Amino acid sequence: MMPIAMTVGVIFYEYAGYLTFLIPYLVFVMLLLTFSKLSWHNIRITRLHIWLVAIQIFGSLAVYLLFLPLNKIVAQAALICVLAPTATAAPVITGMLSGNVESLTAYSLISNLMVAVVSPLYFTLFGAGKDLSFFSSLLMIFQHVALLVVLPVLTAYVIKKTSNKLNGFLLKNNGVSFYLWSISLIIVSGKTMQFIMNQSDANAHTEIIIAVVAFWICLFQFLTGRRVGRIYDDTVAGGQGLGQKNTILAIWMAQMYLHPLSSIGPGAYVLWQNVINSYQVWKKRKEL
Repeated sequence: MMPIAMTVGVIFYEYAGYLTFLIPYLVFVMLLLTFSKLSWHNIRITRLHIWLVAIQIFGSLAVYLLFLPLNKIVAQAALICVLAPTATAAPVITGMLSGNVESLTAYSLISNLMVAVVSPLYFTLFGAGKDLSFFSSLLMIFQHVALLVVLPVLTAYVIKKTSNKLNGFLLKNNGVSFYLWSISLIIVSGKTMQFIMNQSDANAHTEIIIAVVAFWICLFQFLTGRRVGRIYDDTVAGGQGLGQKNTILAIWMAQMYLHPLSSIGPGAYVLWQNVINSYQVWKKRKEL
């Protein structure tokens, strides 16, 4: 079903823009359904989370310096592909893969808040000279993080503590998140293709290089996250935490603070990560 969703999105990419407004609502409902299953007392910071945060912070700096001699725009694209926080939908996929949702939820909050603090500093050092102060940048990024991550967590917590009936309804209909993710996949794939198609042909060579770099970074982060997660008996959460990125926020940050063409990086990354996620979900459902 996942490859079909991506294919539909790519084919009908011209119409994706009309449905983009649905994404925040779909993500909110998916997270609400996922968080309704959480054991809140199991949410805590672990050594795995510290390792993953360190990889995000120092890994993004490392790839920037690695690609800087080749091309500054490619270096910025690589930077944002690693620095980008964990996707808001990552706990949903982790649940589908029978992973530790509590662990991934904790890391999603840590990752997003860390990026809200660290990214303005990086953009000041490596950005395109936008006239925004560190604190202005921090506030704008934090607002995006709060709306997409913190609000669903708080809503799920309040419902679980105040309404057993409503929480039971969410638990009973938890499987709906799979179909909501399929709809989101169609919209995001189409919007990404629309974005890529609207870029200037004069930059085609750079765009191809960025897309290839994004693929290898995506694959490396999924494999590295799983390998580190395996050490702490948390393989799925490690892979999804490091590999599945909040590309919508990443594209916005790239266009806002870096060279606009660098946003092709997270734009291509969303396609690669959805291919990997689709394969993982398909394999898991086949096993079940």
